Amino acid sequence: MAPRKDPKAKVPVRPAPEKRDYEFGRPLGAFIFIFGLSTLIYSFTFLCNDVSGCPAPSLLNPSTLSLDKLKDEVGWPQDGLKAFFDIWVTLWVLSYYLLCLVLYVFLPGEVVEGTELACKGRLRYKFNAFPSAVLILCGLALGTYMYGADFIIWTFLWDKYLQVITANLMICTAIAVFVYARSFSVPAPGQLNPELRELAPGGQTGNVLYDFFIGRELNPRVRLPIPFVDEASRTIDINVWCEMRPGLLGWIILNLSNIARQYRTYGYITNSIVLSTVFQAFYVLDGLYMEPAVLTTMDVIMDGFGYMLSFGHLVWVPFVYNFQTRYLAVFPLELGLKSILLILTVTGVGYSIFRGANNQKNRFRTDPNDPRVKHIKYIQTSSGSKLMVSGWWGLARHINYLGDWLMSWSYSLPTGVAGYTIIESINSVGNVEKQAIQTPEVCGWGMIFTYFFMLYFGILLIHRERRDEEKCKKKYGVDWKRYTSIVRSRIIPGIY
Repeated sequence: MAPRKDPKAKVPVRPAPEKRDYEFGRPLGAFIFIFGLSTLIYSFTFLCNDVSGCPAPSLLNPSTLSLDKLKDEVGWPQDGLKAFFDIWVTLWVLSYYLLCLVLYVFLPGEVVEGTELACKGRLRYKFNAFPSAVLILCGLALGTYMYGADFIIWTFLWDKYLQVITANLMICTAIAVFVYARSFSVPAPGQLNPELRELAPGGQTGNVLYDFFIGRELNPRVRLPIPFVDEASRTIDINVWCEMRPGLLGWIILNLSNIARQYRTYGYITNSIVLSTVFQAFYVLDGLYMEPAVLTTMDVIMDGFGYMLSFGHLVWVPFVYNFQTRYLAVFPLELGLKSILLILTVTGVGYSIFRGANNQKNRFRTDPNDPRVKHIKYIQTSSGSKLMVSGWWGLARHINYLGDWLMSWSYSLPTGVAGYTIIESINSVGNVEKQAIQTPEVCGWGMIFTYFFMLYFGILLIHRERRDEEKCKKKYGVDWKRYTSIVRSRIIPGIY
């Protein structure tokens, strides 16, 4: 139950906004991100396929490449772009979002205060993403128990994959438009601000396209007109809700659909697709279980919520991150013992670094006298913050990013030296059968798709680290110079 507000309490006033320069390539970069990344997702879906191969054969023989031939090889729909959208698919995807929303509102959850805002107030957040995810996964498990790999959810997601992408793209765009338009109702500097609304430092350039992309409002929220529930349950923080619910869990649901597709096609499930799915599911469920930790991330305390985060949470994460298991659903690779041990070792090291560092940071911030972090050495800054200079954070200023990146290897490594081509043959009863085989000509070329995530994620983490460094230089000033003279490495101890 939310505490009653003291009628005598002083209502916060919105302070003068902090502003930052352009990022991500300025407005031109925003344009490329908005239109280029969605095109990339569609391209991956077609160019690595179950019709002709991964990659499509003509891509490896440019001299014979023609548009008509490429369309045949990638399974381009006869209706063209019209086939990208289906109203019923969109309604079913919306029903999934509605289910996530209903579970958020009506399931019990922990209520936590966020970090202090510029107006000196703190927003309150309800967290129950983990039990919500467990409930949905249990429902899917029951459906699979009853109907096997032919459970309608699994066949729907594979058969309507293209239209599901479009539905999520439309939803993320609609949310981005909504929060952009609503951001203009944020109180002006000096006005009373009872809802603790703020504009993001980077989203006030005045360029419509860029501000729409980067996000104008820092923590956009809506209050649902639902009776008989407390304030925290009917208040939706759009950024945190989108980050922790539909997209993350959707990523794992797509992986499970890919496993079902492999079983329907071959009658068995390979250890490679199981390993990749298990590691990704563990990463997601671990993040959902530790949901309050999201309140200390850059996405919440620093970035506005615009098209960039809306697209990232709801489209990029589920439809790029599931690509390894989508590949393995068509090309059933069986791994040897040495390969499995290598993947387990890399993942174990990555998780130890990632979870150990993040737990240490959270414990130190919430209770510096906790016996598990009481020994940590730190620098006391003039702003009042404490910067750790021993433990995990004494090794590198963003040591958690190293762990995060190493864990991402376990998603791609099970695909091996990727690449396959689809061949057709006539079976004993006269039916045409398709088989995915790896030939010397295609071997390795599929890694463009299955290892793309590793490359992208590494670049993302370096870019995020650079942004965080700039923010810390401005915030801590001379104390940051003193801190970096002690903790010299950025991400990889002794290397970078």
